[in-house]
Formats: sequence, C-alpha cells, structure tokens
Amino acid sequence: MISVENWAEIRRLHRAEGVPIKEISRRLGISRNTVRSALASDRAPKYERAGRGSLVDGVEVEVRKLLVDFPRMPATVIAERIGWEHSITILKDRIRAIRPEYAGVDPADRIVYAPGDIAQCDLWFPEPRIPAGHGQSLMLPVLVMTLAYSRFLSAVMLPSRQGGDLLAGMWALISGWWKVPKTLVWDRESAIGGKGVVTAPAAAFAGTLATKFRLAPARDPEFKGMVERNNNFFETSFLPGRSFDSPADFNTQLGLWLPRANARVVRSLGRRPEEVLPADLAAMTALPPLAPATGLRTRVRLARDYYVRLDSVDYSVDPRVIGRLVDVHATPTRVVITCGGEVVGDHERCWADRITITDPGHVVIARTLRAAFTVERTARERALRRHGDGHQVSLRVLSDYDALFGIDFTTTGTETQR
Repeated sequence: MISVENWAEIRRLHRAEGVPIKEISRRLGISRNTVRSALASDRAPKYERAGRGSLVDGVEVEVRKLLVDFPRMPATVIAERIGWEHSITILKDRIRAIRPEYAGVDPADRIVYAPGDIAQCDLWFPEPRIPAGHGQSLMLPVLVMTLAYSRFLSAVMLPSRQGGDLLAGMWALISGWWKVPKTLVWDRESAIGGKGVVTAPAAAFAGTLATKFRLAPARDPEFKGMVERNNNFFETSFLPGRSFDSPADFNTQLGLWLPRANARVVRSLGRRPEEVLPADLAAMTALPPLAPATGLRTRVRLARDYYVRLDSVDYSVDPRVIGRLVDVHATPTRVVITCGGEVVGDHERCWADRITITDPGHVVIARTLRAAFTVERTARERALRRHGDGHQVSLRVLSDYDALFGIDFTTTGTETQR
C-alpha cells in the first residue's frame, strides 16, 4: 500500500505533467501496477485492518432475541440469561451499540422561540453555605429566569422555596424588566404545580399579570434545558473565587455580575443578550396596574405568648391584641403583622431557622399589661366574702335582687302621701 503523498504525486505527474507510467515507476521506485491502481482510484488510500472478530459475535443473535421483547433489559441481566462467562465490558459495548435498534426513537424538534413569548424558570442551589445570621450557614435557593428569545438572564436569592417566596422573587425580576412574558415555564416544583396542576396562588399570580404557567412533563429536564444550562453557567462563571457574608451580599454581587453575563456573545444567537433584549421586551405585555399578591401570608389567633410563627421563625406581636385574629405578611425582607388594618408588628425577615425575633417594645407592653392584670385580680379577690361553711361568696349590689324579683322601690310624691 502506498502513502497518501505518493498517491497524490502519481496523479499530479501523470495528469498535470503528462509523465508516462513507466517513468513515474522509475522516479518513485514503485511498481507499474501500483501506479496504475493509484491512477484508477479517485480516493486517497486508507489503511484498514481486518477485524479479528469478538467473543460477542457468537451470542449476538441471542442478545437480539432478548432485546426484541425487552429493549430496556440491563446488560447484567442479559449476561445472566445467555450464560455469559467472559468480560462484561465487551458485552456491554455491543449491547450499547445495538440497543437503539430496538428501543425506538424519540426525536426532538428544534424549537424556535418568538420574541416575548417564553421565560424559563428554575431554582439553583449554590453549593457554598451562605451565612444567614444567628451563627447559621444555609444552602439557600436562587430563582433563575431566562428569556428564551434573547437569552437574557435574571436571578435572585430567596429565603425559601415556598410558593409565596417564589412568587415574590418572580415579581421582583419581572418588574425589573417592566414587561411580562406571555408564558412562564416551570418544572414540577411543588409550590408551583407539583401534582401537574398549577396551584391556586400561582394561578392568581398569572391572572393578575395576564400570563400563564406551563408545567414541564415529569422527569423531562430538557423541556427547559436553556435555564438548566444557565444554572451550570452560574456554577462555573459566577461562583469560583467568591465568598459571601450574607444573602444580601450574595444578591449584591450577583446583581453586579449579571450585566457582564448578559453582555457576552451567545453562540446560538451570534449576538449579546442585551442587544436582543429590546426586541424581546417590545413583544411582551405591560405590567398590571396593581401588584400581584406575593409573599407568605397567614392568619392566626394571637396566643398568650404574643408570638406568631412563620417559616420556623417566631416574631413578637403587640400583646394588646392577644386573643384576636392577626394577619401576617412576609416579603423576602420584611414581616408585617396587622390586626384590623393596624400594624401590630414589623420585623426584618430572618432567613435563619428556629429563631425567636422580639421587639423590646412588645416586652415592655406585656410587662405593663401583666402588672395591671395582677392588680385587677387582687381587687376581685378582695371583693369576695366567705360563707359560714367556708366557701367564697361574691358581694352583689342590692339592686340586682330588686331586678331579679321585679321590685321597684322608686316612689312618686303622691304615693308617699298615701
């Protein structure tokens, strides 16, 4: 077999310079038949070693019979069924090569995104533990939203993955765009649609924004593969070499880095997301006149200890409303408690777990109420007298007995003369 260089030289000498076969054979030291073969071949010579066969060749027919009925049968089970006693590696390699012939084909069409149509949403859990205060460091979720047409990235760290916090994070990012995408794509996140049906708070959120949620099929991460890849982009491009003092510090650094991420050239676009964003925003709908209901909300009757629990954290409330219903509303930054429309508690949101947050003013009020109650109870006890047998009897006003028996001792002047 001649080399590719000799093959090319033979063809050049004969066709370009008209050198006869005999002379080419003499110059290159190659037989005339080899020269003739090189001139007759239109493709460069390629060395191919003849296969020596494999032990698997003898059992391939049996393997194929099993794959006809059970295309997903594991290679280890196939080896047991056919009595394979040799290396499992070569058997796995052969099964991997022929299994697609029986497993069927599920092609995925190339999706073309229209401007303003879709925003993919996902939760990213960065590995570094973030100091959340009170000596705790937690792995906190980051909401990532990607506009499918422009590939524009937005993200924010949240205190929890509860529905109210997720909706608050979505509203914060969407209001930052000043426009609303027509469709919000989520996976089966429990707070959005874990059972395949959009939850009531999420549906109300979508209705206020005049948009809709689209839930990905179960166990199909490729349905929102764009935002999934961006999560990996955060891991490799944002996290390395950074440290964070608090969730607020994380969001600050992330906010400063995102403009650089949106200024990079995206290969699939051939442009920068910030350059394509105006066309994306132009096709979106306007923000609603009223903000949607977001954050964590609950209504409870205030107990004697004048604390309400929210996301495992206890917050103090004005003790003067003990026994009444109070409404608790928490954003990612504040917790506000109201009673009858009046604010009876206002705290900074605590992201740590199992912590008690106390307003010193509430403690002072509780101490005052407790002292007043003690005085009142003492007065009631002193207003009691004891019967002859020892049990306590309350002193009643004599007019109570008049009312009980229907007696009226109020007399007129005429009745007095009589």
